Amino acid sequence: MANNDNFWWYITLRGPAGLEDVLSSAAESTGCIGSTVTNEGDAVDLQVYYRANQDLGEWLKMLQPYLEPWNEIEIKDMGRVENRAWNTEWMDAFPPLNVGEKLVVMAPWHAGKEDPGRLPIFIYPGSAFGTGYHQSTQAVLELMERWLKPGDVVADIGCGTAILSIAALKMGAERAYARDLDPSVVREAVRNTLELNGIAGEKLDIAVGDLLKGFEHKVDLLLANILYEPNVALLPDVAGALNPGGRAIFSGLVVEEGEKFKAKLEENGLRLVDEVRLDDWCGLAVAKI
Repeated sequence: MANNDNFWWYITLRGPAGLEDVLSSAAESTGCIGSTVTNEGDAVDLQVYYRANQDLGEWLKMLQPYLEPWNEIEIKDMGRVENRAWNTEWMDAFPPLNVGEKLVVMAPWHAGKEDPGRLPIFIYPGSAFGTGYHQSTQAVLELMERWLKPGDVVADIGCGTAILSIAALKMGAERAYARDLDPSVVREAVRNTLELNGIAGEKLDIAVGDLLKGFEHKVDLLLANILYEPNVALLPDVAGALNPGGRAIFSGLVVEEGEKFKAKLEENGLRLVDEVRLDDWCGLAVAKI
């Protein structure tokens, strides 16, 4: 479908009050360009907006896997929004976002608007997971401020937009290896990293990869902002990929999943050293035993 600036698609999700974070996570994971929340008694509606460069059915297929675990969530309605100020509303959906003590995540059209002393991480909002506006990504960035050391070699597993690799290199990492299953995500990560953030190409190795399968490098810091199941699948290989004194940061976990995940650390040669909780989401920093 050709790109069309005169309209975009919307899908309205309905769930019980209290599932706002789940709805928002599903929306962001599928590359929405914005959303609006409406509370109606004990229910909450999230109207999610998508570009018109794909048929509505394609966006529905991308969204469905994120809804399957949640029987309480339904698709209320869907359609197209006509004759809106596309460019202005899209840009306003991604204002600069301060993260932790030092960082600000921002779209390139907001360059120069960052607070003094904040390190800008430029991201072009697109189809890949990880614009920095979700609590799981913010939790990793906060932990990186505490645990990344200048000169570190970093692995970014399930990299999405490669926002974590970008942040690591801007914060002083020597090299980053970014891996994702989706080739289109890898192409977007290259655009985000090289074009927007001025990262030297030799410092970043972005490739298609399935977790740590076939990964032959040793790193000082491993980052994984993915969902609970792939994090668990990744866990047995983490210690072997870390240099002595190496650390790893996991996110994409709701608090209840984080508790189950922590119970699996010791059997995989790891110990918890730090934790960040943002609303119902948590990020965990671990070290080799």
